[in-house]
Amino acid sequence: MLLNGDCPESLKKEEGPAEPPRENGLDETEPGEETTGQEVIVIQDTGFSVKILAPGIEPFSLQVSPQEMVQEIHQVLMDREDTCHRTCFSLHLDGNMLDHFSELRSVEGLQEGSVLRVVEEPYTVREARIHVRHVRDLLKSLDPSDAFNGVDCNSLSFLSVFTDGDLGDSGKRKKGLEMDPIDCTPPEYILPGSRERPLCPLQPQNRDWKPLQCLKVLTMSGWNPPPGNRRMHGDLMYLFVITAEDRQVSITASTRGFYLNQSTAYHFNPKPASPRFLSHSLVELLNQISPTFKKNFAALQKKRVQRHPFERIATPFQVYSWTAPQAEHAMDCVRAEDAYTSRLGYEEHIPGQTRDWNEELQTTRELPRKNLPERLLRERAIFKVHSDFTAAATRGAMAVIDGNVMAINPSEETKMQMFIWNNIFFSLGFDVRDHYKDFGGDVAAYVAPTNDLNGVRTYNAVDVEGLYTLGTVVVDYRGYRVTAQSIIPGILERDQEQSVIYGSIDFGKTVVSHPRYLELLERTSRPLKILRHRVLNDRDEEVELCSSVECKGIIGNDGRHYILDLLRTFPPDLNFLPVPGEALPEECARAGFPRAHRHKLCCLRQELVDAFVEHRYLLFMKLAALQLMQQKASKMESPTSLENGDGLSSESKPDAPPAPEAGGEEEGSSASGLATVKELAETVASDDGTADPRGREVIRNACKAVGSISSTAFDVRFNPDIFSPGVRFPESCQEEVRDQKQLLKDAAAFLLSCQIPGLVKDFTDHAVLPMDGATLAEVMRQRGINMRYLGKVLDLVMRSPARDQLDHIYKIGIGELITRSAKHIFKTYLQGVELSGLSAAISHFLNCFLSSYPNPVAHLPADELISKKRNRRRRNRPPGAADNTAWAVMTPQELWKNICQEAKNYFDFSLECETVDQAVETYGLQKITLLREISLKTGIQILLKEYSFDSRHKPAFTEEDVLNIFPVVKHVNPKASDAFHFFQSGQAKVQQGFLKEGCELINEALNLFNNVYGAMHVEICACLRLLARLHYIMGDYAEALSNQQKAVLMSERVMGIEHPNTIQEYMHLALYCFASSQLSTALSLLYRARYLTLLVFGEDHPEMALLDNNIGLVLHGVMEYDLSLRFLENALAVSTKYHGPKSLKVALSHHLVARVYESKAEFRSALQHEKEGYTIYKTQLGEDHEKTKESSEYLKCLTQQAVALQRTMNEIYRNGSSANIPPLKFTAPSMASVLEQLNVINGILFIPLRARYTWIQLRTIPEIRRSLLRKWRMSGNSTKQQAVALSQQG
Repeated sequence: MLLNGDCPESLKKEEGPAEPPRENGLDETEPGEETTGQEVIVIQDTGFSVKILAPGIEPFSLQVSPQEMVQEIHQVLMDREDTCHRTCFSLHLDGNMLDHFSELRSVEGLQEGSVLRVVEEPYTVREARIHVRHVRDLLKSLDPSDAFNGVDCNSLSFLSVFTDGDLGDSGKRKKGLEMDPIDCTPPEYILPGSRERPLCPLQPQNRDWKPLQCLKVLTMSGWNPPPGNRRMHGDLMYLFVITAEDRQVSITASTRGFYLNQSTAYHFNPKPASPRFLSHSLVELLNQISPTFKKNFAALQKKRVQRHPFERIATPFQVYSWTAPQAEHAMDCVRAEDAYTSRLGYEEHIPGQTRDWNEELQTTRELPRKNLPERLLRERAIFKVHSDFTAAATRGAMAVIDGNVMAINPSEETKMQMFIWNNIFFSLGFDVRDHYKDFGGDVAAYVAPTNDLNGVRTYNAVDVEGLYTLGTVVVDYRGYRVTAQSIIPGILERDQEQSVIYGSIDFGKTVVSHPRYLELLERTSRPLKILRHRVLNDRDEEVELCSSVECKGIIGNDGRHYILDLLRTFPPDLNFLPVPGEALPEECARAGFPRAHRHKLCCLRQELVDAFVEHRYLLFMKLAALQLMQQKASKMESPTSLENGDGLSSESKPDAPPAPEAGGEEEGSSASGLATVKELAETVASDDGTADPRGREVIRNACKAVGSISSTAFDVRFNPDIFSPGVRFPESCQEEVRDQKQLLKDAAAFLLSCQIPGLVKDFTDHAVLPMDGATLAEVMRQRGINMRYLGKVLDLVMRSPARDQLDHIYKIGIGELITRSAKHIFKTYLQGVELSGLSAAISHFLNCFLSSYPNPVAHLPADELISKKRNRRRRNRPPGAADNTAWAVMTPQELWKNICQEAKNYFDFSLECETVDQAVETYGLQKITLLREISLKTGIQILLKEYSFDSRHKPAFTEEDVLNIFPVVKHVNPKASDAFHFFQSGQAKVQQGFLKEGCELINEALNLFNNVYGAMHVEICACLRLLARLHYIMGDYAEALSNQQKAVLMSERVMGIEHPNTIQEYMHLALYCFASSQLSTALSLLYRARYLTLLVFGEDHPEMALLDNNIGLVLHGVMEYDLSLRFLENALAVSTKYHGPKSLKVALSHHLVARVYESKAEFRSALQHEKEGYTIYKTQLGEDHEKTKESSEYLKCLTQQAVALQRTMNEIYRNGSSANIPPLKFTAPSMASVLEQLNVINGILFIPLRARYTWIQLRTIPEIRRSLLRKWRMSGNSTKQQAVALSQQG
């Protein structure tokens, strides 16, 4: 793990499909590995500055880059404080108008110092609309309501509340104020041991949100559109405005600009009113007629440009907030218009009205990719189109479920209806026409879209030229699953039977194949480990396939080869697919498998397939090395012992061959043995006849033992159709089928015998530290463990000898199990609810789930509003919107009984609780954490207020507390492959000790990521965090602070304000603030991190020890000793629990506590703690170790101080007030010494080295750590020296 885990999980797993493991025979270099310096330089063409002349303001200069488009200068001008009110203008150079879409380098005569003139252009209806929308955006630029409502990719960030604006400026302001008095006392609920978990501090009110009111109303006038005679005078549209002074005016938007007209609410008079002032910009006109507008608009823009850009930029995908404060609903013309036009009229202002999503998605894939600039352009286009498509598909799916889209088959039953909106095809997750009858009906139909999406994700990552997939987004909303797909050209005009030229439309009864599809899919088979195989069709003919039978190939009218229905891309998971007459290996049987699941579409994850093949490759190498050694040892004996090794059980496999060194050889011979095997394997695979027959036999035996499909090279692949109901194989393939069945059984056993125990071992070693359900799920999925194994993981955690050290995992796991089970129930519960009863139904469900109130009553929609003559036959009602009030009779007892039943049926885990209070008591859970988890999983948004969950007199939730229900969206995440390779190379350099070079590579990666993703993305966040760490190590605190501030803002915006990743970012930022002498900021950031940790998990987490040590040390630095002790002693207790009382972490904790007691002059307590630490060092490291000696020295020093204090006290007792006492020296800790300790606990040590930076990972070399620590202490503490970081987590 790099830099204490600075490579995020998301980046570690990216390699997946795009980078097949070398052992499967794919050794080609990756695109980007061969990247030449020249290619990179292309991207960093040097910039130059131009002068901008705009009407009404002083000329100013602007730095530009040759690759920028003219359009980007437009964007800059529309964002600048003094030119932001202009939208309809062109740029002229020497009297010639520049084309919007041309690159600056292609503009003739544009050079350093050129003058660009801003020329106002006449308006069109479209330009006038864009202008009004822009003015509305400027007026709302500080208003967070779009972020709370989850609109237009806005999301929340609260960092500026805790840093008082931008850290860069405050850094300059606060230098030298190091010891100014600061208020360090945290709120009561943040202190260790507090039972209170308030919700309101999650979203503190930002001062800037109290909006400066510029106008009361700005809306479209009821007189729109202009009549014909007025259109011929140039009128485009009419606006109605009420100024802050309560003046009501009508405004005409004309081709020449904006002016007041004489219309009123009831009388149309388009003649200009006085003052007869025509302004090209609406803002200039409003400045003329309203002094308040002029003053407030200027102040608003000043505030807007002072905000960090990362607080304002849109995110690539929408992030929803699960809580929001009560907000005033204000009039908003743009929002109102958007709601009624669904924006289809001018979708993102693109010509040609609606977008042809399929054409855009496929055309971007066809862009050239020969060199780095081409690949960047292609990846940027792919990413942008995917992000737009996801937003449009989400909007459409919500419209479908809300009943706002007409079905294309309106006469069918609601569940069977399909929809087309905005060139996207929508279908519901129900089993239409018994398609999935043999696979589990509706349950299978619900799960198939996510399997299909995983397939699309995988084929997109392999990225084979000529093979196309559909744009796919899966949206869960209001209990329904909607699949949104782009439309293959021509597919709606013909029957499916005619269209499909590859695969099967009836799960294997009729099967067809096509040579071009076989050729294309063959290219994906090696990276995806899919075996080319033959099946029988209904006429008993053999058909060759290179995918599962359900995968369909259709050639669109555009001539492209599409594949769809990729739900069985990966092989089936036999642990959840009982097959009569097939026994699983013993380790599966011991764990109670196979178990019948509720559907038959359970597949192994791609990560599992990759891990299994990697595992087999190691086994292959060991077996071959062992045989070679046997051949060496005895030329007489023929190694036949391994011929029949096909069915080796997985558990015995890792150990089956005794490692070569066990034969009495030195360890070196083991390495050379494996090298020999590698060489031999390559020789045999190349088949040039140079390998000797014995060598061939060795490779052949090893291949057979590990289930390789080739006898001359290691090549393990899976047949995804094995055990598929309805699929038959030819007689000639029976042996291959038998081997494939065995391989699948071994893979199922491998998951249980290697992956799950490996995961639990990582948990025990604290190699991974999940903090909530999402991070736990991510960690499991990276190891290829599906969530249906959660019960098994928890069983293993319970039985682990280190059960206490896994307490946090057990709590998170149980919480995840409960909320997932509740989500399954909530999904069906919600399908029976009418729109008018939605908030009542959700609040009732939450009461039954979380409130201690024994019998909550559901409030049905108010009866007096229901009309007497009800029209019972409404054809186009949203799916499932029956007049259904069955949800209202649910009770807490019934819900919890169902949750326990669901946990048993789905996860095979027995929960021992009948109510929420029992669950909280038995498993140590928090209700607020359960509320957060269920809200995030189902899309509920609740009111930000304090809920009394434990009241037995009234229910916790009312209808008014449920504000909204958002969609939960799953989509493809296109990757920036070249940037990712740079990032990895940078990490590798850093680990080898070349910090400067590593830093340059990671900076380059950051540029490339920005090129592809724009400014906001999870991977950019990881890049910034690592850069900040490196700058800190190299002594550049200002740069570290700037990068880490961006990382925090980005994590809040892209991942969520209380995501565990955001909590980590806050802790890093606090450290860099402390190093930059911003003590109060450092403390408030640490308090924020602690509050978020309490909310997300609670007190008792290993990460809390690190957090409390940080807080305790900073408080020690500002001489708040009593407060400091509360945190440090809590950290000591948590460390002792999770690392064991004899761990070196605990010894360090004792030392930190002793230092504070020394500062308080309580030497007895200080001695007691330092003695504890000394004992640990002595037993763990021995008497002669530097740490032990250091501790011993400190003990002597404490003893001397204690004796001196005692003498002084005796003197006072003897002589009373006349005693002659020398002043006692109680030294306040220096900032340098506190920073030194902070660096130690956060895993950063500065070591001055002359030659170059040396990087060591402490986990692996504890001895070096300890000796270096000693040298470092002796060498002084100049943090500005060249330095090296040591990861201090071991």
